[in-house]
Amino acid sequence: MPVIDIYNLEHEKTGELELDEQVFGAPIREHLFWEVVRAQLASRRRGTAKAKARAEVKCSTRKMFRQKGTGRARQGMRSSPLNPGGGVIFGPRPRNYAYRPPRKVRRAALRSALAKRLAEKRLIVVDAFALEEIKTKGLLQVLNRFEVSNALIVDERNERLQKSSQNLKSFKFLPVEGLNVYDILRHDNLILTARSVEVIEGTLRP
Repeated sequence: MPVIDIYNLEHEKTGELELDEQVFGAPIREHLFWEVVRAQLASRRRGTAKAKARAEVKCSTRKMFRQKGTGRARQGMRSSPLNPGGGVIFGPRPRNYAYRPPRKVRRAALRSALAKRLAEKRLIVVDAFALEEIKTKGLLQVLNRFEVSNALIVDERNERLQKSSQNLKSFKFLPVEGLNVYDILRHDNLILTARSVEVIEGTLRP
């Protein structure tokens, strides 16, 4: 069973924590990352691209020129896709790109991401993230003590931490129930509170 040190916000070791082998010691199955991250990014697509078909183009319906005797191809109306400003053939239509991989795949990918950060020694556990006030500078001082320049911070609902981290481009706060593979992988380090570790293990334990 993996064991990790617990620190306070002064970066002083306050104890050790035994991590669940089934969650933080799970096999690292990187092929699942691609599948789950692809689904996450697809769900964020707005899907609002649209081009007008010939029936939607507003123009005169008068026949452009007579049928015979001009030497030109027969034309019925200006909204034809063959004319400038006419409709678009098979153009994009509004659609929903979202899809969800199976639940087992999503959970296995999240366990793999956590195990990957632990194996790389980029997982930090703090006893609690209790900031005295809402202040970005104060949070940055805490993070500098841990010598991390890019990290995902996960805790329970924490208004002070959330608002203090909003202006930091290299750091992101997530409530523990919002933990996901994409945000874990796009940050170099993962900072968890002891309480969030308990919630994660209770949720992801097979």
